[in-house]
Amino acid sequence: MLNMVFLTNSWLSSFNQPGLCITVAVLLHYFLLAAFTWMCLESVHFYLSLVKVFNVYVPKYILKCCIAGWGIPAIVITIVLIINKDFYGNGSHSESNPFSNFCWIQENTVFYISVVAYVFLVFLTNTAMFITVLLQIHSMKSRTQERSRFWKR
Repeated sequence: MLNMVFLTNSWLSSFNQPGLCITVAVLLHYFLLAAFTWMCLESVHFYLSLVKVFNVYVPKYILKCCIAGWGIPAIVITIVLIINKDFYGNGSHSESNPFSNFCWIQENTVFYISVVAYVFLVFLTNTAMFITVLLQIHSMKSRTQERSRFWKR
């Protein structure tokens, strides 16, 4: 959906309908955040699968992942819309090229908080999960090598 909204964004913004542009910008923002949220959930799943291998039963795990994956971005979008729906709009007003228009976030502060900070938090979480998994794999490998040396002796 992110790709579909992104590819049709310029065409839809050429209609010069503010409501349509706000809707397209909201959808683009939502699906972008949802993609990063699901990436973060994949790293959490990776952690649970490789580090917390045993005794990790989470009741209704998929339902909880779906609520987080689709709900957290919806909360961010709702907060932005509650503050001011005019944060979304048409980015460029070039007369020579009507397809240079793009519906997106107009305020830099809102962009940095709701997109850049969000992606940065996902990046930090993924990095932490990745390092933890690497350390776990390294410790398992060293334990296996110690056991094999013990049995060789």
